Amino acid sequence: MRTLLLAGINKIDDGPPVADLINMSLLTATVPSQWKQARIRPVPKITSPQQAADYRPISITPVLSRIVERLVVRRYIYPVLSSPPPSLQFSDQFAFRHTGSTTAAIIALLHIVSNLLSSELYVIVISLDFSKAFDFVRHFQLLHKFAQFDLPDHIYNWLINFFNNHSHCTVFHEQKSLQLDITASIIQGSPIGPAAFVVTAGDLTPAVSGNSLCKFADDTYLIIPASNESSRNIELSNIQNWAKRNNLNLNCDKSSKILFFR
Repeated sequence: MRTLLLAGINKIDDGPPVADLINMSLLTATVPSQWKQARIRPVPKITSPQQAADYRPISITPVLSRIVERLVVRRYIYPVLSSPPPSLQFSDQFAFRHTGSTTAAIIALLHIVSNLLSSELYVIVISLDFSKAFDFVRHFQLLHKFAQFDLPDHIYNWLINFFNNHSHCTVFHEQKSLQLDITASIIQGSPIGPAAFVVTAGDLTPAVSGNSLCKFADDTYLIIPASNESSRNIELSNIQNWAKRNNLNLNCDKSSKILFFR
């Protein structure tokens, strides 16, 4: 058996050819073109779908690509999230991390609110929704943020190659559409995708001291104590400007506010 030098795994049951292929991909920072082609298979949301909106598009990516992506995420991306550069921070992000979960996010949110209520009359929590956030992430902005981490050069170059020239097609009732280039998004169906969005949201921070954010992927909660109520518009403008810079849009119809009192 060959050693997966870069992947951090001693042996692989599939044999030397797969190990060699993975090592070569990482060492040369090259992702084979076949690994960059995804197939979208619409899955019905309801029993008798009648229109396109009744289907959920499920993106299926090549198995070998997913194996290498998981290795890159677990060995390289997850570790650097714990020691980010000054421009990025992830202590308020609870999605797609070893220490994150929905339970951890709820506990953190309740902890912040409870602590504030010990000295504040009330706390404002605004739940914010971004419209199809995963679909509009700009690759050059994402890679610029990745460049700020202490990643090995060959891994960073591998990420550049991975996001370049990706494409997908739709397969429905055994009919296949033409391949279309993916010029934005975090690549649905990809293990690197969720971690990539966490990196994208790493520079979304409160504008005013005393306010907080609690994030679970693109679900973002803005927490403002009563004494800072006048900063609400400043914070919302800050988030809206961040969204605009990152090619995202706030969905005001799905955003809401709740007040917590003592």
